[in-house]
Amino acid sequence: MARPNTDNYLQLFLNDTPLMDVRAPIEFTRGSFPNAVNAPLMNDDERHRVGICYKDKGQDKAIELGHQLVAGDLKDERIAAWKRFALQNPEGYLFCFRGGLRSQLTQRWLTEAGVEFPLVSGGYKAMRRFLIDSLEDVTATASFRILSGRTGTGKTRVLKRLPNPVDLEGLANHRGSSFGRQVSPQPGQIDFENRLAVAMLKARHQHRGPIYLEDESKLIGRCCLTDTLRARMAEAELLILERPMEERIAIIREDYVEDMLAAYHERDGEEAGWSNFSDYLLSALDRIRKRLGGLRHQQLRQLMETALQQQQASGDLSGHDAWIQHLLTDYYDPMYDYQLSQKAGRIAARGGPDELVNWSQS
Repeated sequence: MARPNTDNYLQLFLNDTPLMDVRAPIEFTRGSFPNAVNAPLMNDDERHRVGICYKDKGQDKAIELGHQLVAGDLKDERIAAWKRFALQNPEGYLFCFRGGLRSQLTQRWLTEAGVEFPLVSGGYKAMRRFLIDSLEDVTATASFRILSGRTGTGKTRVLKRLPNPVDLEGLANHRGSSFGRQVSPQPGQIDFENRLAVAMLKARHQHRGPIYLEDESKLIGRCCLTDTLRARMAEAELLILERPMEERIAIIREDYVEDMLAAYHERDGEEAGWSNFSDYLLSALDRIRKRLGGLRHQQLRQLMETALQQQQASGDLSGHDAWIQHLLTDYYDPMYDYQLSQKAGRIAARGGPDELVNWSQS
C-alpha cells in the first residue's frame, strides 16, 4: 500500500526524514533542509528556458517544452536517480517549491517506473514558512541558559555535556572568532536558519528543561542570529566556565593548530595543506591587525611565523604557545572581562567543566 503525501512538517524534521529536493540546483543552493539531497527534475538552464516560455506563452506551452527538454536518455537518468533515492530511503518524501507540477510529475514518472513515493504537500515554501514560524516561537517562549567563558576554555566541549544543548557554532560551521573559519565552507544564511530551527524544535520536543547555548555575538562568521534569539540570550542566566591559562593554551593549540592542520592535510594533501594551513593562521591574525595595533600585531606575527617554521622543520608545536598566550592575555581576556562586567547580575554558576555539568544536572 502506497504511503500518503504529508503535510506533517514537524514530524519530518523531528525524525530527520530523508527528503528529495527536485528543484533546480540553483534553488537548492540558495537554501534547503538538513536532510535534503538535490535530485532535480530540470537543471538550471532547462528551468530558465521553461520559465521564459511560461511568461511568454503560458503554462501549457511551458509544460510541453519541459517534456521536450527532459526526454529520452536524460529522462531515464533522472528517473534512475530518483529510484535509487526512493529505494535507499523508503521512509522519505520528495518535494519541489510549492508541491505542485514538478513534484507531481516526478511522482508520476516514478509510479510509471514501478515506484510509489509520496510528496510533501506545500513543498519547500510551506516547510520554510513552518521553520521560520517555529524558530520565532521557540526562541520567544523557551527557557535558555548561556555558557560563557574566556577564549580557550573549551566552551563547545562542555556545552555538549550539558542536558539540552544547541551548538550554534556547529550549525554555522564556524568557531565564532577571527580564527574560527573551518576548512569546509559555512552554510548560507537560509540553510543556517533552517538548521537552527530544526535544532530548536528538537530541543523543545525531545528534551526537557532549559536550552543551553554558547555565548555568541550576532554574527557567527557570516551566519546571523535572529533578533529574537539575541534578545533572549541577552537576558538569560549565565554559566561562567573557568580554566587555568595552561589548559586554555593547550585547547587553542589543539583546535587551531593540530586539528586545522590535519583538516587541511586531509583536504589538500601534504604540501598544499601545509601552505593553506599557514595562510589560515596568518590571515586570521591579520584580520584583527587594527584592533591589535600595528606594533603588537607585528610582534605576534613574528612569533607565529617562528612557530610555524619550527613546526614545519621538526613537528614541534611548543612555539605556538607564545603567541597564543600573548593573544589571550593582551587581546581576548581584556575584551571578555569588560563584556562580562556588563552582565554580572545574570551569573548563576561558575567553575570548571565538571562543576558546571554537575550544576546543570542538579
